[in-house]
Amino acid sequence: MEGRIVKGIAGFYYVYSEGAGLYECKAKGIFRKEGQKPLVGDWVKIDVIDEAKREGSVVRILPRKNELIRPAVANVDQVLVIFAIAKPKPNLNLLDRFLVAMQRQQVPCVICFNKADLVDETERQRMQEIYRGSGCRVLFSSAKEKNGIEQIREVLRGKTTTVAGPSGVGKSSLVNLLVPDAEMETGEISQKIDRGRHTTRHSEVLRIEDNTYIFDTPGFSSLMVWEMEKEELKDCFPEFFPYEGNCRFQICTHTHEPDCAVKLALADGEIGKERYQNYLEMYEELKKKRRY
Repeated sequence: MEGRIVKGIAGFYYVYSEGAGLYECKAKGIFRKEGQKPLVGDWVKIDVIDEAKREGSVVRILPRKNELIRPAVANVDQVLVIFAIAKPKPNLNLLDRFLVAMQRQQVPCVICFNKADLVDETERQRMQEIYRGSGCRVLFSSAKEKNGIEQIREVLRGKTTTVAGPSGVGKSSLVNLLVPDAEMETGEISQKIDRGRHTTRHSEVLRIEDNTYIFDTPGFSSLMVWEMEKEELKDCFPEFFPYEGNCRFQICTHTHEPDCAVKLALADGEIGKERYQNYLEMYEELKKKRRY
């Protein structure tokens, strides 16, 4: 029988098969031996062990369209990355690291700044400007005021989307509004440390409507960019693309070289200074990587 893993908890995989329903499955030991691990979103083949108890065994993982490491999900069309625009203040360095990871895996991203009711139009416009050339659509929402939900729903329609972002930004609250039956656990912001507790502890596929699915995933608080060489990083910043080939040096890192077209565009306000600063920070990290 074929189905899709819609939830994974503590070694158990919940596989939904169209027309047959949900089965609780364990994965065959062969996956461990081959260094494979089933992921939420995987299409799999299962053997039914006990029909009455709805228990089975995952025997094969079907070919994946893609595979994300963080969040650990498979077969997605896009990512809805959610950050709060205030309380807590958005960590744009963390957001840019995530966008680099998705750009590298060629997974389209939509940025959603939640809690938009806490800031004025000037701040919303500032965020739009920073990410204008990033290749990502930028949305604003307020789970508290129930604003921007229909705009998000339209972006999700007809696609399988994974939600991602730090804890405490309102991811589960937004998912609750998009899929009222989900009843995801929501957590209060810790006043002491001004960040959220991890309220979502596993990834889960939720159906919004026909051909429209959303993955709710655990939050993250840090991301490294160790998996690439420093020379590859510029290929993960789409706002640099129009200026490639216009620098004095054919191989330009856009960091220290004179007559760099990217730095000239930065000076002219065509590239967000926050994005460029985060590029420099990640570049230095990758540069130091070889020393260890």
